[in-house]
Amino acid sequence: MTTLDGGSQTPPTDKTHDAELAMTTSRPTFWQHLNAEVDPAQCTGPLAAFCFMTGFIDAISFSAVFVWCGFQTGNFAQLALALARLWETAPSGSGHDETFHIADKQALTSLVTFMFGAFIGRLGDRIGSHKRIWLVSATFLQVLLTMAAALTIWKSEQSSIAALRGDPSWTNTLTFVGLAFMSSSLGLQGIVGKRLNTQFGTTIVLTTIWVEVFSDPRLFNLRRKVITRDHKVLGAVALFTGAFVSRAILGQIGSAAALGVGAGLRVLIALAWIVTPGKPVSR
Repeated sequence: MTTLDGGSQTPPTDKTHDAELAMTTSRPTFWQHLNAEVDPAQCTGPLAAFCFMTGFIDAISFSAVFVWCGFQTGNFAQLALALARLWETAPSGSGHDETFHIADKQALTSLVTFMFGAFIGRLGDRIGSHKRIWLVSATFLQVLLTMAAALTIWKSEQSSIAALRGDPSWTNTLTFVGLAFMSSSLGLQGIVGKRLNTQFGTTIVLTTIWVEVFSDPRLFNLRRKVITRDHKVLGAVALFTGAFVSRAILGQIGSAAALGVGAGLRVLIALAWIVTPGKPVSR
């Protein structure tokens, strides 16, 4: 090949072409893999596991203090009732209850720390809410929060299961701290699930999911796979199973050890995000 100045230029050889093709088709490094985005349509496994963990954690808190760490609607309504009680007119001859009950304090603790956990999840918006590095990091942070809850509940030396509905078994300061760690972990989990924008929703609250399932026009179309129905039902089943398994474990080894098991399960979920398929590459 002749150049403009009269010289010659060697045409590209097959080896050069093969080398360039290999560079463009080479596998990404692990760091590049972590910074790539997952395909939300391929996140069924980890998100179903998130729903499982919601039931798992909630069963532990409800068995001890009758507070749901993930279902904050009830806690919020409970606080409204506690405030309304301050303005009640007591019947003649009876005392006026103006105290903030321990159950109300526990509901407030759960609500505030749940919101704090969700607020931490806003970091994902800056990093990239669909990036593996955020999904792995956020889930490992949930692991640390669950481990912290296990340690504080263990140090509290209080019973794991309440005998009566109005008599919670967790009453000292350490159990409040443990409840706060548990609620924060679910708040963080909720925003991670929400940002993926799938049929699993937040993986925390299933009331909306139940409404959507039974309003699905293809609810009774059992001959075909219907993602809008099937994934919601899978999330509900996973949550139910998580609560069942947690209560069974709780009765045998106690709440601190059960939370330790929960932390181990969350480690597996964090690792699952690494192998979750990425978004298809457009050509």
